[in-house]
Amino acid sequence: MDHRSGCPINLAIEVLGDRWSIVVLRDIMFGNRRSYRELLANSEEQIATNILAARLKHLIAEGLIEAKADPTHKQRKALNLTAKGLALVPLMAQLGAWGVQYLPCTPELAIRARLLAEGGPPMWHDFMAELRHIHLGEPLPASGRSVLAELGDAYRRERNKTEAAAGKVATSA
Repeated sequence: MDHRSGCPINLAIEVLGDRWSIVVLRDIMFGNRRSYRELLANSEEQIATNILAARLKHLIAEGLIEAKADPTHKQRKALNLTAKGLALVPLMAQLGAWGVQYLPCTPELAIRARLLAEGGPPMWHDFMAELRHIHLGEPLPASGRSVLAELGDAYRRERNKTEAAAGKVATSA
């Protein structure tokens, strides 16, 4: 592939610079969505089928994810982050922290970014170890910590608070 320049920021933007690549990686990384169907059905941003297919093809070509035969279903491919894709955890954490600080995020969608920012590199390290287990088949981390579960639980708690507050507003109106 021809590149506009050899600048590392430019090269990274050429790989990750479209909106959908980051969103697909986010959903695989933080949402543990491992198939085309899961990514499509659970897309907060309502990604179109053709865009999702193109982004997956691009991310596979760039070596950030791989698609392997799913042993539980003959016609399905399981999507796995590669080591190159897993190395993006700190970048995704920083991107989320920036978004929380400067953009109008909803509480339930901001909580994971907040926790990752507060947890900093030690939490990112634990999260990457957990993802290496899930996606690369490496042994479980000795700590037994599941950052994925912590983030998911926090998201559900915030969503429940938001729904409860919306219910109170709807019943009092």
